[in-house]
Amino acid sequence: MSLTRLHIDTFRNIASAQLSLGEGVNLIYGQNGSGKTSLLEAIYFLGMGRSFRSHLSQRVIQHNEDQLTLFAELNGPQQKDKIGLRRLRNGAIQVKMNGDKVKRLSVLADTLPIQVITPESFSLLFEGPKSRRQFIDWGAFHTDPHFYQAWVNVRRILKQRNQLLKSEASYSGIQIWDKELVKYAQLVTQIRTQYIDSLNEQLKGIIEEFLPRIEVKVSFTRGWDSKTEYAQLLESQYLRDLSIGYTISGPHKADLRLRVGTVPVQDALSRGQLKLLVCALRIAQGKLLKQQINKSSIYLVDDLPSELDAQHRKLLLQQLNDTGAQVFVTAIEPAAIVDSLGMPVSKMFHVEQGCVTQIE
Repeated sequence: MSLTRLHIDTFRNIASAQLSLGEGVNLIYGQNGSGKTSLLEAIYFLGMGRSFRSHLSQRVIQHNEDQLTLFAELNGPQQKDKIGLRRLRNGAIQVKMNGDKVKRLSVLADTLPIQVITPESFSLLFEGPKSRRQFIDWGAFHTDPHFYQAWVNVRRILKQRNQLLKSEASYSGIQIWDKELVKYAQLVTQIRTQYIDSLNEQLKGIIEEFLPRIEVKVSFTRGWDSKTEYAQLLESQYLRDLSIGYTISGPHKADLRLRVGTVPVQDALSRGQLKLLVCALRIAQGKLLKQQINKSSIYLVDDLPSELDAQHRKLLLQQLNDTGAQVFVTAIEPAAIVDSLGMPVSKMFHVEQGCVTQIE
């Protein structure tokens, strides 16, 4: 899957841009604040219906404008598609694919498997479990068709269960929901576990390239005691859940643990090594997706030269190229990428004050 054309209208500081894109590495360069990251953000917004920079989507609409419009043509393994998205300042969103209205944003995510590598990607390692669950669920969503609905059901039932807990319902009134929760929780956990097992096989070789002589162990924790059946745990923790008004344990508390020996990677690795580890995780996901369902990711890499020397920039670009994915990478100076890539970029764009120009 790759984008062949992209149209952007009133997105951040980009008033209007129409781009013809390359299948390989697309280099976007310009000074800080020029709009490089906004271009990546527009691609992400088209694939996810939201921003990776702000949870307030209205902020991406250009000042004094009522809406933004994004449109792209895609070249897939079996067919070509057209996707259009319009976001209004009042929060409404309109999406069309090949002229037909799309009701669920998950259709966009399924069509455009997007990976983001930014200076803020450290959140995967330093913030709470939520970002790591999202990392796991990206792969589970794309590789198992049963995951999405099972996870939707888990969240729906948990919402109902928590409302009952806040209203101090008896356990007999909650038990009927627990039976359904256990069924979907087990399915979600099974899919997540299988995905991480497969990811670990991909990850080993990449980590050896990026971090030689460092053995990183990646393990999945399901969100409740591994020695206890979930149904039993829900019943035994009812009074505790009742006292705080929400469900303490379950797949909504799952996490990914990364360690060097017995030490968390955050404490064992340098900042540069942590950045390489995050890159390795994202690249492993892309390679696994290609291997399992023959679908290529789209990589959005912002400020790649930051904190990486020339050797590691070259290694990272080579690994990205090996995924067979379409790559969009930003830099202040194009030489930082061109010299490390070892081959011509597919397309090059210069951004200045929101104006995007293709460089021949």
